[in-house]
Amino acid sequence: MTKAEIQQVKLRFGIIGNNEALSRDIDIAIQVAPTDLSVLITGESGVGKESFPQIIHQYSRRKHGQYIAVNCGAIPEGTIDSELFGHEKGAFTGAIGERKGYFGEANGGTIFLDEVGELPMSTQARLLRVLESGEFIKVGSSKVQKTDVRIVAATNVNLMSAIAEGRFREDLYYRLNTVPIQVPPLRERGDDVLLLFRKFATDFAEKYRMPSIQLTDDAKKVLLSYPWPGNVRQLKNITEQISIIETNRDIDAAILHSYLPTMNTQRLPAIMGAKENKSFESEREILYTVLFDMRQEVAELKKMVHNLMAERNNNGVSVMNTSVATTNKPSNTLPTIIHAVKATSSDVTDIPETAEYVEESLSLDDVEKELIRKALEKHHGKRKNAAQDLNISERTLYRKLKEYGLD
Repeated sequence: MTKAEIQQVKLRFGIIGNNEALSRDIDIAIQVAPTDLSVLITGESGVGKESFPQIIHQYSRRKHGQYIAVNCGAIPEGTIDSELFGHEKGAFTGAIGERKGYFGEANGGTIFLDEVGELPMSTQARLLRVLESGEFIKVGSSKVQKTDVRIVAATNVNLMSAIAEGRFREDLYYRLNTVPIQVPPLRERGDDVLLLFRKFATDFAEKYRMPSIQLTDDAKKVLLSYPWPGNVRQLKNITEQISIIETNRDIDAAILHSYLPTMNTQRLPAIMGAKENKSFESEREILYTVLFDMRQEVAELKKMVHNLMAERNNNGVSVMNTSVATTNKPSNTLPTIIHAVKATSSDVTDIPETAEYVEESLSLDDVEKELIRKALEKHHGKRKNAAQDLNISERTLYRKLKEYGLD
C-alpha cells in the first residue's frame, strides 16, 4: 500500500502516528484481510492492539458479518467454555436455558480473542479444534457443530515462555501465529508521543470545555525521554489528569514530572538503554530486573557492613556466619537486609565468643502480593480497576488473590 492509503486507514480507525513499524503493521493487516488466515497480534499492554482486528475485519469479505471482541482474561475459568462455545439447558448449575456461544453467533464473521494467553488449557484444546476443522461442541452436548469464523488473537504475554512453562499449547500457538503482527511500544515510536499528546489534549479540551494544554520545549523533551511502560493508555490517562487538574495551560517539565511515576522516571531509562542486549516482554519483567540490580547494590552494602563488623571484632566483638552474597547469579529473592547484633560496653562480658547477624529475605511473591494489596486499597476493593492499574487481566488478579489469600 502507498503512504496515502495507509494514512486513510489511520484516519478511519483513529490511529495516530508516523512510525514506520506501525505503518508496516497496518500494511500487513490490510494485505492479510482478504484471506482467512489466523493472525496473532503481540505487543505490550496499552499499545493499541485492538485496532488491528477491526482493520482486518473491515477489509475482509466478512465485513458484513458479526465482529465479536472477547476479553479472555476477564471471563472466569469456570464459564469461559460456555461463553465461547455455548451450552445446553441443564449443562451445569444455573444453565436454565440454551446458550449459542460466541462461535455460534459469529458464524460468517470474525472473533477477536484478546488476552488469548490467559485461556485455560482445556479451552485451548477446544479452540485448536475450531482452528483445525471449524468444529466445536457445546458444554453439556455431544453434538458436533460447524462454524465459519475468522480468528484474530492478541496477547501481551510471551507465549514461547508460556509454552516452556506448560501454560500454553505449542500446537495452538503455531495455528494462531500464521501471520504475526508485532505492535511497537510507545517508547520506540519517537515523535509519535508528541502527536498523541496533542490529540488527547485536544479531545479532553473539547470534552471538558476548557482550553487545551500545551507543552513547553523542556516538557517535550521529558515526554520523549520517558519510557512509557503503560504505553498509549498511560499517556492518555496522564494527559487527562493534567487537563483536569492544572489551571495553568502551559505545562513545563516540572509539572509533567509530577505526574510521571517516580520509579519509572529514575530507574527505567538506564534499563531501556540496555535494550540491545535484552528485550522485555512485560512490565513485571522490567520490575524484576530493577529489583535484581538493587540486589547487587545491596550485596555491596552488605560487604561494607561485614568489613565494619570485622573491624569491631578486632576490638572484642567476634562475628560468625558472615557469608555475603557477592555473586551475580540470579536468584528468586530480592535484596536482603542485615540486622546486626549490637553490643554495648555494659554487656561485653556476656557476649559469647561469636556474635551472629541475621539476614531477612524478601521474595518476589511478597512484592507482588504487596503491589496487589496496595492496588486494591487504592481502588477501594474494585478488582476491575485494580487489574487495569496492575496491567494484568481480571482473571489473573482473581487467581493471584486466591493464591495469596487476599480474597
